[in-house]
Amino acid sequence: MTISLGWVVTALISKFYEVHRYSSALRVYNLLVRQALFFSLLVFAYEGVFPQSNLNPVLILRYIIFCFLFISLFKYLLFFLLKNYRAYLKGNTRRTIILGDSKEAKDLELFFKNNPESGFINTKTVSFKKREKIDLNTLFSYIKAESVDEIYCSLSEIEAVDVKAITKFADNNLKVVKFVPEQNTVLNQDLKRDFYGMVPVLEFRTIPLDDSFNLALKRLFDIGFSLLIIVLILSWLTPLLALLIKIESRGPVFFSQLRNGYNYKSFTCFKFRSMVINDKANVIQVSKADQRITKLGKIMRQTSMDELPQFFNVLIGDMSVVGPRPHMLSHTEMYANKVDKFMVRHFVKPGITGLAQVSGYRGEVETDKDIIGRVKYDIFYIENWSIFLDLKIIIQTIIKAIKGDEKAY
Repeated sequence: MTISLGWVVTALISKFYEVHRYSSALRVYNLLVRQALFFSLLVFAYEGVFPQSNLNPVLILRYIIFCFLFISLFKYLLFFLLKNYRAYLKGNTRRTIILGDSKEAKDLELFFKNNPESGFINTKTVSFKKREKIDLNTLFSYIKAESVDEIYCSLSEIEAVDVKAITKFADNNLKVVKFVPEQNTVLNQDLKRDFYGMVPVLEFRTIPLDDSFNLALKRLFDIGFSLLIIVLILSWLTPLLALLIKIESRGPVFFSQLRNGYNYKSFTCFKFRSMVINDKANVIQVSKADQRITKLGKIMRQTSMDELPQFFNVLIGDMSVVGPRPHMLSHTEMYANKVDKFMVRHFVKPGITGLAQVSGYRGEVETDKDIIGRVKYDIFYIENWSIFLDLKIIIQTIIKAIKGDEKAY
């Protein structure tokens, strides 16, 4: 157990799992060497602190060498399989557009062309040297029509006002913006920097859950926590609530509704039915003193029990325990056109609870302030995610469920 925990800690320090589509084989080698050194130091330090284990140093060294030979083989095998999958089968690709015609932009275009194994498909390179001939709205229409995933902007060629317009468009249309600076450019914003070959690329928005290790950690937590709730609570609560729901009103036990999730894809969201059957459930949001809510439904909504079936959504991977709350399809479309950066919420999986909900922005959206505040907290969560933040939100959610929330109706 201690050695396994030590592996996780050293992997985080050495950034062992930070291998991207543009990473080179040399990068993988460097990560393996760094992790081997950190892990070896940890194992020998453990033996020094706890000598009662009486482990032979030679056996320890053999164990480490064997482990890293196996891990190296597996890591390189996976690395090259993915490379060939992108290059020859054209899977796992990212469609790009380069805005600018600087030397660095041309180098980036050449990198995309000469490295098909990276999985980048450049649809177009647009020169901004004759700015008066560029219509941003036409450009944005092209980006949507061609299903472009990533927008690369040459900072030496695109003016600040255009950068602002491009980033705003990207945020509202689920596009990733990255910047290509001139060599030796000094910026006053802390941006993540990567190298595509020899070309430096800056990322506008850093999302912790884009990291494969963080994503795996959150998914493992989601699976474990959802199984715990399903086995210990839903296993006996479901038949009890099903009986009470059926006694009070006619209709199904569960209410299902299409909602927008990760990457704007729709999924079926499950809840215990808390309202009488009505034809406006997918259009009109529940309001205070809503006559559609049953007596049992009122209790379930006040204690958030109606949301518990969504742990099945978590288990199958449509949702996460913590994340931005998903909206019904009609409301998503309305808010996307009305609220700036609303679509940023779809860069991660939706959650059963979220930072916005424990910060006072739960339930009915009564004014523009409510949805703007919700988006603000959701974006903060997305950009500052950690497993400890998830645990904090879960604890706050439980406390609010016990104490009661004035917006829980």
